[in-house]
Amino acid sequence: MALSPKKKATIIKSSARHDKDTGSPEVQVNLISKRIDDLSKHLKKNRKDKHSRRGLLGLVAERRTHLEYLKKKNPVKHAELLKKIKE
Repeated sequence: MALSPKKKATIIKSSARHDKDTGSPEVQVNLISKRIDDLSKHLKKNRKDKHSRRGLLGLVAERRTHLEYLKKKNPVKHAELLKKIKE
């Protein structure tokens, strides 16, 4: 369930630190969060799709890793990002 280039560009634009930023933890967490949301919706309709469930668990672990890194490097941005994700 890949993101379309338009959706990806809007997510990057909303959370980028500068114009060409695609790799900062904030951008990565927002992209992963969108993919998690999409997969969660898919799994509500397709309960027996075990392969997608495994992918979802991997994405959740990846997002957690990025959040731990951000918390270590910049706790203020980490708190702001968590508030933004929960909205």
